[in-house]
Amino acid sequence: MDIYAHRGSSGTHPENTLSAFKEAARLPIYGVEFDVHMTKDGELIVIHDESIDRTSNGSGLVKDMTLEELKTFDYGAWFSVEFEGEGIPTLQEVFVVFAQTSHHINIELKSDIFPYDGMVEKVVALVGTMKLDKRVVLSSFDHGAIRKVKQIAPHLETAALFMEVLVDPLNYVRDIPADALHLTLPAALRLTISQVITEGFAVRVFTVNRVEYLEALKAAGAQAIFTDYPEKMSIYLNAKE
Repeated sequence: MDIYAHRGSSGTHPENTLSAFKEAARLPIYGVEFDVHMTKDGELIVIHDESIDRTSNGSGLVKDMTLEELKTFDYGAWFSVEFEGEGIPTLQEVFVVFAQTSHHINIELKSDIFPYDGMVEKVVALVGTMKLDKRVVLSSFDHGAIRKVKQIAPHLETAALFMEVLVDPLNYVRDIPADALHLTLPAALRLTISQVITEGFAVRVFTVNRVEYLEALKAAGAQAIFTDYPEKMSIYLNAKE
């Protein structure tokens, strides 16, 4: 089973920061996952929330601030004094961390709350510039964004994100279209998901932080998990093999 570091190694480092990504980059795991928003001046920035309130010493919406303004805040001190002074990274800065590794890179497009005009095109362009086309999967709860990715870059892998239990996930994923399904732990164990797996679509499950769930997910055919503790999960799975 593949392991993705969720927002970097976010259980041990402040999420979606270069520290969390550098920790993930050193681990012998399959991939890394992170979230992308767009600033007021059109820059691609890596943060989970629409606002900076929870993970910084500042306040406000990402879409209402420029990159320069966002860079003035501290994104590490909330987690631990050890990470005081940690900045907010751009998408390109995160790509650089993984440029010389083999990690698969899951970019979640966070346009499901605010529709960032032009963000899909900018992400696809940067992926191409960094020559990461074969190493990325673009995911989103905004399935319109996933459809747009397929329209402008059909060679890129995409994934539809879901929190809900789906009645007919196979036909829905085909209709978007998407190449993979990313969903929560309880929903991943539903019988309808086995049909998705049988038809060759990748199913990846978030956010799995307890080892006791791994055997059930493996038995169900899940390809991968997203976890805040990638090193712990990697050690456990390697010991079981």
